[in-house]
Amino acid sequence: MNNQQDPRRALLLSLIPGLGQIYNKQKAKGYLFLALTLLFILYFITTASFELSNLISLGSVRGRDNSLFMLIRGAFHLIIVTVYLVFYLFNLHDARTIAKRIQNGIPVATTLKSMVKNIYENGFPYLLIVPSYVAMTFAIIFPVIVTLMIAFTNYDFKHLPPNRLLDWVGFSNFSNIWSLSTFRSAFGSVLSWTIIWALASSTLQIVIGIFTAIIANQPFIKGKRIFGVIFLLPWAVPAFITILTFSNMFNDSVGAINTQVLPLLSKILPFLDGVLIPWKTDPTWTKVALIMMQGWLGFPYIYVLTLGILQSIPNDLYEAAYIDGANGWQKFRNITLPMILAVAAPTLISQYTFNFNNFSIMYLFNAGGPGSVGGGAGSTDILISWIYRLTTGTAPQYSMAAAVTLIISLIVISISMVAFKKLHAFDMEDV
Repeated sequence: MNNQQDPRRALLLSLIPGLGQIYNKQKAKGYLFLALTLLFILYFITTASFELSNLISLGSVRGRDNSLFMLIRGAFHLIIVTVYLVFYLFNLHDARTIAKRIQNGIPVATTLKSMVKNIYENGFPYLLIVPSYVAMTFAIIFPVIVTLMIAFTNYDFKHLPPNRLLDWVGFSNFSNIWSLSTFRSAFGSVLSWTIIWALASSTLQIVIGIFTAIIANQPFIKGKRIFGVIFLLPWAVPAFITILTFSNMFNDSVGAINTQVLPLLSKILPFLDGVLIPWKTDPTWTKVALIMMQGWLGFPYIYVLTLGILQSIPNDLYEAAYIDGANGWQKFRNITLPMILAVAAPTLISQYTFNFNNFSIMYLFNAGGPGSVGGGAGSTDILISWIYRLTTGTAPQYSMAAAVTLIISLIVISISMVAFKKLHAFDMEDV
């Protein structure tokens, strides 16, 4: 093989995919790349160019052109075109890299049999993950792109295809969140409550879960299996049943909390005598009830996770701490908690992101009520349940809901990435 191979020439030839590979004596790969390129050109001329032009215009004739379908189909074909562009860049890189290896005297696979063998030996893991990447592209990335595009249109109850055409409106939906007083006040109220809700409810369930696990793990505790079953009951019962049950229990007039629990507690705490708390008619008390409910629903998972971690901590650490004179709090702070966080940090962070988008408890308990804060949002709506209202009300605001969805995604992703980095959640020992 000619070890005077010119990487620059291979790169220039691969501007037509496949020619650079053929120049590198990898004829099977070159013909495959060339065939894929010809198929893509045929596909682009016959299908993609038409669909992408429709994506740009979103139709021109009312009643005939469905702008929403054009947008969805255009997004689909845009992904395919993008995938080919990635392949095209890979083709350039591959031709230049192989030419460099030949120039440096490094043997490369040239025949079809040797290339298949090389792929099997060195690239088999990549072949296994290709189906998952394809599925992820069309199951996750595709809907995200469609949502992203809708956020930049005027898709609302006044513009419902095919009777109306959609138009690209740029950043108008995002600016309207701040410029329109109704949406500005609603967004501020809902966002602040969403943050408080995510922090308070997640922290409560984590604290309860860790506390119960530590107590259950103590050697002097008897009947651990019974406690384990009791602690797992909230996890075993379907959440929607528990939420609906609590919704009835917190009823202001006939609920068990006001009619039975508070009178029982009043015997110990006299100031509760005759008190009827407006759990479902006062926004503040509704929020308190929601946070307490999520603490009950979420702690069993943390309990099971923490209990497994505690049982794996070597007893020698506690014995050494005891010899050094450490008290219970010092053992927890310097041994137990760091060990829990080292293993469970990603899971604990995910509890905050989950509750940030915990739609079911808001909807099933009191439908986002009581009352409203404007913009179609209830007083206890979080961002995700507000989006539901924006898309299912009598005057749906799909584009505005898409804009809020993107804002939610940016908030959750940003907070999660910062938290993961600070806690070194995904640091590998061997890296």
